[in-house]
Parts: sequence; structure tokens; C-alpha cells
Amino acid sequence: MNGSIDANAAAEGTDVLLHHSVSAVFGGDFVERLASGVDSALPSTEQVETATTAEESRAAIDDANVVLTIRSISDQLSDGAAPDWIQTLNSGVDSYDLDTLADREVAVTNAAGVAAEPIAEQVLGYLLVFERRIHKGIRQQERDGVWRRYSAGELAGKTLGIVGVGAIGTRVAELASAFDVEVIGTKRTPETAPDAVDEAYPPKELPELLARSDYLVLACPLVEATRGLIGTEELMSMRSDAVLVNVARGEVVEESALETALQQSRIRGAALDVFEKEPLPQESPLWDLSNAVITPHMAGSTPKYADRVGSLFEENYRRYAAGDLEDLRNRIL
Repeated sequence: MNGSIDANAAAEGTDVLLHHSVSAVFGGDFVERLASGVDSALPSTEQVETATTAEESRAAIDDANVVLTIRSISDQLSDGAAPDWIQTLNSGVDSYDLDTLADREVAVTNAAGVAAEPIAEQVLGYLLVFERRIHKGIRQQERDGVWRRYSAGELAGKTLGIVGVGAIGTRVAELASAFDVEVIGTKRTPETAPDAVDEAYPPKELPELLARSDYLVLACPLVEATRGLIGTEELMSMRSDAVLVNVARGEVVEESALETALQQSRIRGAALDVFEKEPLPQESPLWDLSNAVITPHMAGSTPKYADRVGSLFEENYRRYAAGDLEDLRNRIL
């Protein structure tokens, strides 16, 4: 029983709420597919309600047992009210007020791994762009319209460093291995690194990764320990022909330090899908740097996202209905 809600419907009680932020970010077609998947996971006695405006979300949120959202909802909850469980459509939850949710004993699960495939494929695309210098050919076509041959390299035999070998980092490692790339990475528990990673280090050994990597991929979550992780000192310790790829969060890199490193050719280049401020301001020097490839925080986009989130929700809802909140997949709170 899917559909838009109003205050009257909210007053009757809502079992599962699809927050209006999902519609605002992804659009109606996505919401329809996701709502259909969520609805099919629920017993006939329960329903999913779809909010399309902030007013609709506020009217329903206090009565919802479960909320699916892509934005923090803490400021919309009345005193003493809280859902049992929040399923975020984000992998990173740094924008959520986790302290408030913890105080209200709300279970929170994220969407880690849902976008691992498209992000990993985009990372491989970045590597090929720089190694085969595809961006140079595109610029010659668009700016000059000339036939001018240039040389290019090979990924085979290169060393790829991955900061954060989680779901995304693991898939990057798997794809890169097919190109005969040596993969090294950092992981809080190095002994659990996947087979596709040739050598794994604890986070404290990041300097070793920086010194060895031809390509350095940031795929770690944004937490206090990773905020500003890559600054002037780290960029200076990278190889001069190294390329930085950031698909984590913009704040993991000190952007001004990266701008300087690129302007002075301290590193060969950077492929960036995330930034300290989004959208990236027009006055940012990054727009005009020929050794920077910029994409608008879209590496995780895929037509399969709604279906994958729906499958994750279905799996978790079975555990929720059985009272097994401790065993929810991707539980971070």
C-alpha cells in the first residue's frame, strides 16, 4: 500500500516511511522502484508510506517504526519520539546526528556495498584515463580539433594503493587485479584483507602506501581519524608521477594542499568525485587544471541502486521483524 501521505494518514500510524529526501535526491522513478521493493518485503498487515515533501515527512515521522532516508532526520523528531530503525541510503553517515539517535536507542544501518560495483568501475576508468592519457585525446578533440599523436602507458605492473579496503576498496582491488596490477592497501584489520590485495597494512603504515603507490585510491569513511588525512606532508611523500583518486569524502583531503600539489606538479594528477564543498565552486582552481579530472559526486550512480537497496532492506527487515536488531546487516549504531 504505497503512496503519498498526508496528515490524516500519518495520524493513523505509519509502519515504514520513505522520507521525502529520497525523492528529492533520486527522483520519482527511483522512489517508485524502491517503494515497490520495500512494500513487497512487508507483511500484508503493514504498509510503506512515501513522503514527497518535508511537511509530509514531519507529519508522519513520529509514527514510523522504520525510516528509509538519505538525510539526517534528528531535527524532525519530536521530544521522546524515535523510530526503531533507520535504513540510510548513504554509505557514509558523517552527516547524521548519530549522538541523538544513540541517545534515543535507534538502530541505524547504512548502504555500504550497494554502490561498490559502479564506484569500482569508475575508479578503473580514472586509472585508464590517466594511464592511457585519454583525457588528453578528449581535450585535443574538443579544444583544438587536431590529429596529434601522443604516447601512453600500461596499467600492468603498476602499484595501486587503496586507503580503506572495505566493500568499495575490495571491489577496486578485484577489478584492478585483472589488469595485472599489484594491489596494496590499508585496513583496520589487515589480516582480514581479501585475496585480491597483495599486501595489507594497518592505517598507521599509510606512509609506506604513499611511497609505493603509482595510483592512490581513497575509499575510506569520513571519521575524525580520516579528516584531513591527505595534506601537504602526505602529498609531498607521494611519488612525483603518482595519481590521487578520491571516491571517499572531500574532507579526507586538504583541498588547498592538493590544488598546490597539482599546480606545482608535485604529483602527476588527481581524479576527484568528492570535494570539501559541493557543488564545487566555480572559482575553484581545480576546474582549470589540466591534470585534474572532475566528476560531480556521481561515482555511485547506477540504474540498479534502487533494487540493491530494496534487497538490503528486505534482508534487514526479516531480522527486524524477528527482533534481531543486533544482527542487522551494515549496522553502524
